[in-house]
Amino acid sequence: MRRRILLAILLAVTVTACALGIPLGYTALQVVESLTKEDLQTRGQQIAATLDDEIANGRRVDLSKVQLAVPPGGRLVVTIPGEGERSYGAPLVEDMVTTDELPIVGQGRVRLLLDAGPLRTRQAQVTVLVSLVVVLTIAAGTVVAMVTARRLARPLRHVAERATRLGAGDFRLDRARYDLFELDMVAEALDASATALAQLVQRERDLVGDVSHQLRSRLTALQLRLEALTSVPDADAAAEAREALEQAERLADVLDELLAAAREARAVGAEPVDLAQELSGLVEEWRGVFRSEGRALRARLSPGLLARVTPARLREAIGVLLDNALRHGAGTVTLAARTGDPTRADTVVIEVSDGGAGVPDELAPHIFDRGVSGAGSTGLGLALARALVDSDGGRLELSTARPPTFTVFLPVPKAGNVRGVKWPAERSPR
Repeated sequence: MRRRILLAILLAVTVTACALGIPLGYTALQVVESLTKEDLQTRGQQIAATLDDEIANGRRVDLSKVQLAVPPGGRLVVTIPGEGERSYGAPLVEDMVTTDELPIVGQGRVRLLLDAGPLRTRQAQVTVLVSLVVVLTIAAGTVVAMVTARRLARPLRHVAERATRLGAGDFRLDRARYDLFELDMVAEALDASATALAQLVQRERDLVGDVSHQLRSRLTALQLRLEALTSVPDADAAAEAREALEQAERLADVLDELLAAAREARAVGAEPVDLAQELSGLVEEWRGVFRSEGRALRARLSPGLLARVTPARLREAIGVLLDNALRHGAGTVTLAARTGDPTRADTVVIEVSDGGAGVPDELAPHIFDRGVSGAGSTGLGLALARALVDSDGGRLELSTARPPTFTVFLPVPKAGNVRGVKWPAERSPR
């Protein structure tokens, strides 16, 4: 895009400069020659008038009286009947400018010639000057084209990146504007689309969560009733209850598989990531920010932790949690990464905590709702962080209100999906 804009502007400037420069150069050459000939013609007329007076007064023609009218490098040729041709001035050369033959008394003729060398020099100078103007015009057009192309291409590239992030599930609002009405309209449309998509996805996830919770609750109640029926004295009834219990267990397994498949389908860009390496870079970026506020940021990262996550989403979500701790927390902020519960070997945990007063009881149940904030902020950050984590099949929870601790649960990549990553010995799949 930038190259096309640049080439289009350069082509327009070049064509315009040439369309104006070529006629201007030709006109300048003609003007220089015309002025020279007019000056020579005027001098010739003055000489002819002077000689007319001399002849009319009966005096002999004396060319020395008109020598001042002969220009430097010029040659005067006077033809008088009965006296032949008389001349004065510079010798003749091959390239000369001449006037028309001017008549004098007694059918005489006067002709003034001038060496064309100085004329050609002035014409060459004018040509160079016009060419220089054309070149400078094209150079100025090139600078303007580059600035314009950069000014147009940068926001277009930014809009394209925003659209890509939006398609990847990143619904952050971007308040950047470009002072270009049409591009600002596109930015507003992307913001509106991001908000609408985020709300739609959140409603869908809430619905899936509610449905899965209700199904699990009903299945659990059904399994408990069926387990009770398996111990009745009637052997046939107990056998039927055991078969029904097996069907219920298979149904619960199917439900788990469907939910896992849905989470994997959402995490299209997720890949195996070394959390210690990824989070270390993030800590270095934020450590200076905390230091400037007189606070400390500590990291406790267990080596060899692998998680299936989109790196950009992970950095953004953890960045939101760190920013939340910086704005609303106090004391030292700790970022920790560890393995999950021993009963859940398929999960790794990231925790962000600080030494602040914590989250009020009335705010804790709604801390991840959009627009909910206890300190006058927009209330979008934590909702965004949860949406980003959930997009990769993870989960973000407020595990402790006092002191405030936010916990991110991320899935561990399957061994078959890990390419080029060496599994630590203690976590090698069995």
